[in-house]
Amino acid sequence: MTVEEVEPRTGAEAIGWDLSDLYAGIDDPALEADVSDAEARAAQIAAQYRGRIAALNADEMLALIEAYEALLDQAYKTLSYAQLHWTTNTEDPARGALLQKLRERLSRLQQETVFLTLEWANAPDAAAAALIDSPKLARYRHFLETARRYRPHLLSEPEEKILTEKRVTGRGAWSRFFNEVHSAARYEFDGERVPAQVVLSKLHSVDRDVRRRAAGVLTTGLKNLNRTTTYIFNTVLADKASDDRLRNYPTWISARNLDNEVSDESVQALVEAVTSRYDIVARYYHLKRKLLDVDELFDYDRYAPLPAADQRYTWDEGHALVLDAYGQFHPRMAQIVEMFFEYGWIDAAVRPGKRGGAYSSSTVPSVHPYVFMNYQALPRDVMTLAHELGHGVHQYLAREQGILQASTPLTTAEMASTFGEALIFSALMARESDPQVRLAMLTGKLEDSFATVFRQVAMNRFEDAIHNARRREGELTTDHFSDLWLETQRAMFSDSVTLTDDYGIWVELHPALHRRAGLRLRLRLRRAAGAGALRALPAGRRGLRGRLHRGAARGRLELAARDRQTAGRGPDRPALLARGPPNPR
Repeated sequence: MTVEEVEPRTGAEAIGWDLSDLYAGIDDPALEADVSDAEARAAQIAAQYRGRIAALNADEMLALIEAYEALLDQAYKTLSYAQLHWTTNTEDPARGALLQKLRERLSRLQQETVFLTLEWANAPDAAAAALIDSPKLARYRHFLETARRYRPHLLSEPEEKILTEKRVTGRGAWSRFFNEVHSAARYEFDGERVPAQVVLSKLHSVDRDVRRRAAGVLTTGLKNLNRTTTYIFNTVLADKASDDRLRNYPTWISARNLDNEVSDESVQALVEAVTSRYDIVARYYHLKRKLLDVDELFDYDRYAPLPAADQRYTWDEGHALVLDAYGQFHPRMAQIVEMFFEYGWIDAAVRPGKRGGAYSSSTVPSVHPYVFMNYQALPRDVMTLAHELGHGVHQYLAREQGILQASTPLTTAEMASTFGEALIFSALMARESDPQVRLAMLTGKLEDSFATVFRQVAMNRFEDAIHNARRREGELTTDHFSDLWLETQRAMFSDSVTLTDDYGIWVELHPALHRRAGLRLRLRLRRAAGAGALRALPAGRRGLRGRLHRGAARGRLELAARDRQTAGRGPDRPALLARGPPNPR
């Protein structure tokens, strides 16, 4: 029996993306041709510019950057296709083989061009300043400035080449293995074997017995994967510790903070501010216990909706709601959102072998973004759709900045997506008049905010604990991981939610732990970065004006300064949104 037969139909069963704007298929000759051409371009750049970066004038530097951007766009177009194609069926060996082949070939391409990063970072300050200040290079100022910040953490060229080569079999490989193992896992629920995403959705059921049984099924299934997952986590932590030691980063999160253009001190201050107010979370869940009319709230009750919130939205209904919400803000945003539906840029069906979760992939500026999710018709799925399409709009508009500056630091990357969530929530609230339903919707939104703010910081505290414990004590046991997970989660809930010992094994459900250190904290940072744009829709219009086009062409601190300078001015029309980028097709 299929997943679709076990679960109520959502209307998203046939919603899969069309990747032909990238390549026609896994055997498309253009894919191999583009990889080979990118390799030739890399060799040409190395032959022309190696050893000369510090002596280039502005015209020469501009020519180099433009050639480098063209190379990266072509190379990462191939990798984008392989990555997207793989995530929709991680059990297909041919897809995995293509992904690995491209990772290996692009690793060698990166080794060919690593001299660019090293020579620019180590160029004399006076020569570098002259290029950074040149009007001819104004478009790339932010890229040129931020690339030099890594100078204290870069190694020699031979050492960098070795690390690049070994990275193919490092954290990225273990991340793929983790995803393949957990995507292939099946869980026995009501006599059927279903993916984890189906069981996880049961934790949002109004029926408490369904939630309790789902929690038990998850625990049993995850215990069967203990040995594999524990080894993956230990290996990833050791690999990260080696990188940090070799690159002289003072803490496990320093490299991520440097990428995010924030200091270790400011992040620590944020963590302390949030953890000092865990009492807010406990107060809320004491209230929720009363609203649910239960004597004790367990871990599987955390996301239980109030009875009045037992609603479902088919794919067509979700599509209409999200499109209308974006259209209420600005017609250009609605136009871009509709492209995702019309041209097949979304993969929404729940399928065996498909990776869990949701994301928006920017791919490369010469193409367009794609949105990935597992749509199950719950209210939170509509919110997720709006969130990922906010990323998609942002990525679509920022393409004009080029591949070196289109992606923003994680501290600002979530601004448009958070705004999209706010739009759809306001739209859903506006159409509902029943006070009980509105209360249920508000509790759901509060819990989403808690998950984004407090829970993400609690998970960051768990990351901090396991990174430091692995560095002090060596390989950690499954029980040690579970104990640290429960300790950091119980600190947030206090006595408001009973976290059973079995919940300790649920740490395996959090793939961020094996991908990028500090990723969880970025979800808290996104709220801080996007707060100004969410105070009210008129202010949001002005706050978003131009930002979605800028990508990383303006730094986080520069944008914050501009916000302070323009605070208090009235709203105006976001003219840059109306302008529109080139046709993607």
